[in-house]
Amino acid sequence: MMDPHFQAMLEAQAKAAEGQTPPPLDALPPDMVRAGYRMQRQAADQNAPKDVSVRDLKVDGATGEIPARLYPPAGAAAITGGLVYFHGGGFVIGDLESHDGHCRRLAALAGVRVLSVDYRLAPENPFPASHDDALAATRWAFDHAAEIGFDPTRIAVGGDSAGGNLAASVASDLKADPKRKIAFQLLLYPGIWPDEETASRKALDGPLLTKQAIAWFDKCLAAAGHPQSHRAMLGKVDCAGLPPALVVTAGFDPLKDEGRDHAERLRASGVKVEHAEYPSLIHDFYIMADVSPAVGEAVRATAASLKAALA
Repeated sequence: MMDPHFQAMLEAQAKAAEGQTPPPLDALPPDMVRAGYRMQRQAADQNAPKDVSVRDLKVDGATGEIPARLYPPAGAAAITGGLVYFHGGGFVIGDLESHDGHCRRLAALAGVRVLSVDYRLAPENPFPASHDDALAATRWAFDHAAEIGFDPTRIAVGGDSAGGNLAASVASDLKADPKRKIAFQLLLYPGIWPDEETASRKALDGPLLTKQAIAWFDKCLAAAGHPQSHRAMLGKVDCAGLPPALVVTAGFDPLKDEGRDHAERLRASGVKVEHAEYPSLIHDFYIMADVSPAVGEAVRATAASLKAALA
């Protein structure tokens, strides 16, 4: 059964929308959709740790500098493990602000510095802009580790949903790089974009992540048919030699089967992997921490795995 707190939230949203027919996403300017998403997620995440200092900075993207935000936990040593983090949002929405509370919690609970990357978004910047920026920013984090307090031997990549896709893609791109050895992958309900539609994508139309939204994200990203599409559509990625991973899935999430399948492929390739499924939760739960106590429990477990991996 769905978590009762999320069930109540969804019922309240449905009641508020009674009699209204929202326009299709294609009919709305992307910036309007982004603003709505940011407002909704911030409203559901008002109680993140306040003792995590933040510093806005610029890091290398593929074609120039891009914004990022560094989260050093309170009382942190001068050098700690580091997490390069990519926000979710289908490569189209989401930003530093929508995921600010989530990054604060990860930093505070895991005791590591988190670098949240504001990569370029589609459709204004179609594939592979997001993936190129994620790769460039991760290389920057290794090359400037001393400046941001990262131990270069303890750097993880992570993200949720589309950000999980970016993290997994970067891990694959860098696995043969002897100078930049990723220590861990934190893949939170990752979008793997498999070649064949999974049972959960077929069966579930939402909540929140609807079939219409997925189709819109796919159209905006424009990865299908691109010569480098394998960097986003990871269903057949060679998992041998990839870093250890935590893969988290949610029971009421269309992406749950592809996350589970990716964890199984990692394990079959000899990669140390932990798969945690939260059967009562929904997509995007990490950035709606005020909705249910179950989110806090999941975050604590996730942060403990990250802390152990970068100890």
